[in-house]
Amino acid sequence: MENIKKNFGFGCMRLPMKENEVDYAEFSAMIDTFMENGFNYFDTAHGYIGGKSETALRDCLTKRYSREQYILTNKLSTHFFEKQEQIRPLFKSQLEACGVDYFDIYLMHAQSKDIFAKFKRCEAYETALELKEEGKIRHFGISFHDKASVLEEILTEYPQIEVVQIQFNYVDYEDPAVESRKCYDVCRKYGKPVIVMEPTRGGNLVNLPDDAKTILDSLHGGSTASYAIRFAAGFEGIMMVLSGMSNMEQMEDNISYMKGFHPLSETELKAVNKVCEVFKAQNLIPCTACRYCTDDCPKKIAIPDLFACLNAKKVFHNWNTDYYYHNVHTVQNGKASECIKCGKCEHVCPQHLRIRDLLVTVAEEFERR
Repeated sequence: MENIKKNFGFGCMRLPMKENEVDYAEFSAMIDTFMENGFNYFDTAHGYIGGKSETALRDCLTKRYSREQYILTNKLSTHFFEKQEQIRPLFKSQLEACGVDYFDIYLMHAQSKDIFAKFKRCEAYETALELKEEGKIRHFGISFHDKASVLEEILTEYPQIEVVQIQFNYVDYEDPAVESRKCYDVCRKYGKPVIVMEPTRGGNLVNLPDDAKTILDSLHGGSTASYAIRFAAGFEGIMMVLSGMSNMEQMEDNISYMKGFHPLSETELKAVNKVCEVFKAQNLIPCTACRYCTDDCPKKIAIPDLFACLNAKKVFHNWNTDYYYHNVHTVQNGKASECIKCGKCEHVCPQHLRIRDLLVTVAEEFERR
């Protein structure tokens, strides 16, 4: 697509924060570094950081750079509309929040079988295509979290889709729950460029268990993040790989290997396959900490944080995770045992986790005393 300079994008779901607000000075400096190194793709959504992502982009990017210098992607998220008449006002509010007159790419967000049914009922695809005809959207696509068969159904029904954003990383590549490879293959079959989200699986492929980290460290070739992001970027048809960078150190690390990008070597591919085996042996909860599950939780349970505590305990086997569970993550929020099993979290989980059952496991581990 026009004006995209490189295949590495700034995902704006996890930004630098200071006292629960986006750190504008740090974010602006990161944007400047990103742009100075020849990158120009930014990805946001209306619900990211409680709406603060869009306004931070307005103040730190779109007010400071001319419109032709950057590519901005936004999304239509299911949480913010229940009928067709609400879509255009929502879209207008997104343009205003971002400080732009159009979006370069607009995605139907987090499509799954159930969410797609709602979007069809509300004629969301048709409305977005009308907005494209009006010049308020340059390119139309979807972000997707479901099985490959559902993706094929959507692409068959709406051939107007120009680009598909999928979860794609070396752990999920052959995972039967995510079907990264199969979804990628469907995109290739239908000739759709691919945008990659979660290349490091919410940081899980950065903060590796010691035995997995040792495998990659033995290569002496870069950070743990570098292998994950380069893995995703090395496939044909990958238009963009997004990284949710929350500080300048992460930005500079990502730029160091994506500015002069080269795919993983055979030796490196063998190493990441060994890392996959380590993860399978750990039996960790595959949560990416997107936090969609927390928005409507009636007990305000910090579900991703509690899952992270359980994963960390499996990996590190120390008292520290118990401290965080009882003294950090459940002080202002509900405990796992307080789940009322309403199922709202499971309905919006992109990973299709059995959250209610997993919270029982968390409670058994941390609330036995």
